[in-house]
Amino acid sequence: MSYSDLKLKQVKTEFGLTLIEQTGLFSHLAAVDFSEYFAATLAENLPLAIAINTEKARSELLIANVLLELRKQFKRQISLFSGIEFNVDKDKNLNGYCDFIVSSSAEQLFLQSPVILIVEAKNENMMSGLGQCIAEMLAAQLYNQKEHTEVKHIYGAVTSGIYWKFMKLNATSVFIDLKDYSLEEQPSKIIGILSAMIRQTA
Repeated sequence: MSYSDLKLKQVKTEFGLTLIEQTGLFSHLAAVDFSEYFAATLAENLPLAIAINTEKARSELLIANVLLELRKQFKRQISLFSGIEFNVDKDKNLNGYCDFIVSSSAEQLFLQSPVILIVEAKNENMMSGLGQCIAEMLAAQLYNQKEHTEVKHIYGAVTSGIYWKFMKLNATSVFIDLKDYSLEEQPSKIIGILSAMIRQTA
């Protein structure tokens, strides 16, 4: 089994997690102004991604560009990884490929200090990606512990490209925001939440 095979209830039981659901958990975080380039990219790509309506289009046209804008916000002092193998503990099924990982390290040649794990929602079903995302967050937590890297909180997002659902892992507690944030209506809020996650203030 791998990350993508794990369901929410299974992850909760096998890893002894406490799930804390809260509507608007991240809604208090400040929105962040984004670049003119990102605004123009979004105006061009959003209707195209909606028209094509495939996971690949939403990944390439929307998710990747949100994360590139995030990297620009941090003056390229964070790193991005897409579709990489992240095998941390195969005995615990913490292995497989991750859609996207954001690291607080500027090192791009190898993964160091993963902070945000991002899962593409399959068939635009946001809830179906929760188990996979939490498993990847647990793997990132374990990875940082093994590397003696101090990262207090691990964050996650399940996204269709248009809608984003955010989570936070603290020890064995997983905080899940029941609110979905829309890239079409709240792009600056999404960038703001992701920025706060990098700063560990979310």
